[in-house]
Formats: sequence, structure tokens, C-alpha cells
Amino acid sequence: MSGGGELSRRRASSGSPLEPVIGFSRAARIGDVIAVSGTAPIGSDGETLCPGDVEGQTRACFEIAKNALAELGADLRNVIRTRIMLTDATRWKEAAKAHGDCFADIQPACTFVEVKGFINSEWLVEIELDAIVESQP
Repeated sequence: MSGGGELSRRRASSGSPLEPVIGFSRAARIGDVIAVSGTAPIGSDGETLCPGDVEGQTRACFEIAKNALAELGADLRNVIRTRIMLTDATRWKEAAKAHGDCFADIQPACTFVEVKGFINSEWLVEIELDAIVESQP
């Protein structure tokens, strides 16, 4: 990094029981950039939210991610990219409905991709977000 300065790192946790096991944060912020980790539909009790419901799980993931953004001084308007990972790409319209409800006016770059599976077979979707926030003076 030029100038010898070091940017501070801030982290947000969702309380997922996997965070300490894997060694990750729900979201991390360095400077103006926030990255939200792959966010699964995990309730505060560690159980899967909305079993069998792609749209419901996607909404739950966005809510978890939204809370992490808020903890780091951002909101959905700061999101510039989303990644939607599905175990069954034929159900993309269900996830797209939840995405559209969150981002119709923001329209970040977005990718939908099918994956073989997740850590928990009940999860039908995971999301990732990238956000940019203005520097604090």
C-alpha cells in the first residue's frame, strides 16, 4: 500500500455457529469496501430457515446480510454486486423475486449460479454481496 498507511478492518458477525469453526466473519470492511460472506438461511438457533422454500430462504439470507451491512455503516443502497448460488438453477425465478424486491431500484451487478450443494443439504441458496460506502471524513 502506498503512503505506508494501514486501513482498519472492521468485522460483523451474524452469530452463525459456523463463524468460529471456519474462522470467518459474516462481513468485513476495509476502508470503503464491504464484502459479505456466503450467507446461508441460518436462524439464530442454528437451524435452517424456510426449509424447501427458495424465495423464503433468499429473503432470509438478504435479511442476515442487511444486518451485517448495517453493523458496518452501510445498507442495501451501497451494494454494487450480488451473487446468488442455487442448488437447482431451474428455481432461479423464486430467488429472483426476492432479489428484485430488495434491489429493483438499486440494480447492482448480479450473478446467478448453480452449485452442487452446500455444507447443509437443507440450504437451497446462499448469497454474497459487495458494497462500497463513502469515506468518513
